[in-house]
Amino acid sequence: MIPEEIRNKYQAVIGLEVHAQMLTASKAYSDDVNEYGSAPNTNVSAITLGHPGTLPVMNKKTIEFAIKLGVACESHIHEEQHFARKNYFYPDLPKGYQITQDTTPICTGGQIYIKDDSGNEKKIGITRIHMEEDAGKSIHDVDVYDTLVDLNRAGVPLLEIVSEPDIRTSQEAYNYVSEVRKLVRYLDICDGNMEEGSLRCDANISVMLKDASEFGTKVEVKNMNSIRNVQKAIEFEIERQIITIENGESLAQETRSFDALKGITISMRTKEAANDYRYFPEPDLLPLVVKEDQINEVKKKMPSLPRDLFLKYTNELNLSEYDAGNLTENRDIALFYEELIKETSNYKSASNWVMGDVKSYLNKNGLEITDFPISAKTLAALIGIIEDGKVNNTIASQKIFPVLLENPSKDPLQIAEELNLIQESDAGSILTFIHEVIEQHPDEVSRYRGGEKQLIGFFMGQLMKASKGKADPKAANQLIRETLDK
Repeated sequence: MIPEEIRNKYQAVIGLEVHAQMLTASKAYSDDVNEYGSAPNTNVSAITLGHPGTLPVMNKKTIEFAIKLGVACESHIHEEQHFARKNYFYPDLPKGYQITQDTTPICTGGQIYIKDDSGNEKKIGITRIHMEEDAGKSIHDVDVYDTLVDLNRAGVPLLEIVSEPDIRTSQEAYNYVSEVRKLVRYLDICDGNMEEGSLRCDANISVMLKDASEFGTKVEVKNMNSIRNVQKAIEFEIERQIITIENGESLAQETRSFDALKGITISMRTKEAANDYRYFPEPDLLPLVVKEDQINEVKKKMPSLPRDLFLKYTNELNLSEYDAGNLTENRDIALFYEELIKETSNYKSASNWVMGDVKSYLNKNGLEITDFPISAKTLAALIGIIEDGKVNNTIASQKIFPVLLENPSKDPLQIAEELNLIQESDAGSILTFIHEVIEQHPDEVSRYRGGEKQLIGFFMGQLMKASKGKADPKAANQLIRETLDK
C-alpha cells in the first residue's frame, strides 16, 4: 500500500471494454449451435473451422440485440454499417481473422448511469457498441504438457461495449460492470455469467497528477472473469503505475493479464497499434442497413429498464433507495414485484414481503423467483387481509405463508378461517385476555405501576401468547395501557 498523501496526488483514468455473448440460438455467421456446456468441438462446422470456400451469413437476431442495447443506452444507431476483418493468429481462431466492425459500429454515443463512490448518480459515456464474433477457448490446466483447444465458442456473436474514459476509481468500475450486466439481463440478450465467459471485461487504465491536462500512459488489462476481479485488477494497476512514476521510471504502453490468486497484473506484450491488426473490409458480407422502422419495432418490444424502475419506485411509490435498489437488482424479482403492485397499492408492504419472506424462501431452497409457487395475486390477497385487520403480520408470516407454499391455490382468508387465526379486534374479547394476563403477573403489574413503563412489551407478549396471536396488536396495546394505568 502506498501512503495516502502520495496516492492523493494522482487521478486514475479508466475506460472499460465489455464483451457480451449474445443469447442467440446459432452463431454470428453460421447456423452452428450457440450453446454453453456442450462437449468440446461439437458445435462446429466448415464455417466455424474456416475452411476455404465457406461463406458467412449474418445472424439477424444479433442485429436486433444490438439495436435493443443501443436504444437502452440512448445511443445513435447508424443506418449503414460495414464489416471488417481483424487479422491476428491465435490457435483458437481457425480463420486467422475475426469478423468485426471497425470504422462503422452499429451504435455510437449514449450513456450508462452508475453510483460514484459517494453514492451519487454519475453518467458514464459510451464511445461505441459494435458487433463481432468470439474466438474459441484455449484450455491450459487439463493437460500437463499441452494446451487444449475447444472451438465451440468460435463464432459466437458478441457485442462489445466501449466506454469513454469517464471512470475514476475501481469502485466506479465495479459499479459500471454491474450495471452493464444488469442491463443485458433485463434486455434478455446475454445471461451475464462472467464465470462462464459470457460477459468479459478489459480495462484501460492510466494515472496522472490531479492538476495535469493530459492523460498518462495507458495500460490494458485483459479478460477479467468476475466483477470483483475487475475491481482488484484496477486497484493493483493504479498503485503499480503510481509507484513506477514516483520511482522516476517510465510506464510502457502494454497489455497485461490479471492473476486472481496473487492479486497482481502481469505483462503479456507491448500494446498493439490498431494498424497491427491489418483491418480491411469483409468481402463476404454485404453492408448492413438498419431502417428507422426496424428501430421503432424494437422500441415497441423494449422491457422496463432497471433505472426507469428504480426512479418509478423511489419517486412514484415512495420506496427508499435501498428497497428500490434491491427490487431492481434482479430482473425477474422486479417483474414479480410489478405484477404484485398491480394487485395491491400497499407498495411498502409488497416490497417487504418480496425482500423478506419470499427471498428468504428462495434462498433457503436454492430457487429463482420464476419457481416461486405463490402467485402475485395470492400474495396481494395475503397483504390485503393484513390491511383489513383480519390477521397481523406475524400470523401471516408464520402461519399462513407456509400453508400457501404447500397449497398455493388456496385463498389466504380461507386458510386464516380454517386455522382459527382471524384476530380479535373486539374490545370485550381483548379485555378478557388482558385481565387474565394481569392476574397471572401481579409482581410485574406493581413494577409497571411503580414506573417501569418498559414492561409494556412484556405484557403485550403475554397477551399475544394468551390470545394465540389473535388479538389485534394496535387495539390491544391501547387497551392494556389503559387497564394498567387505572
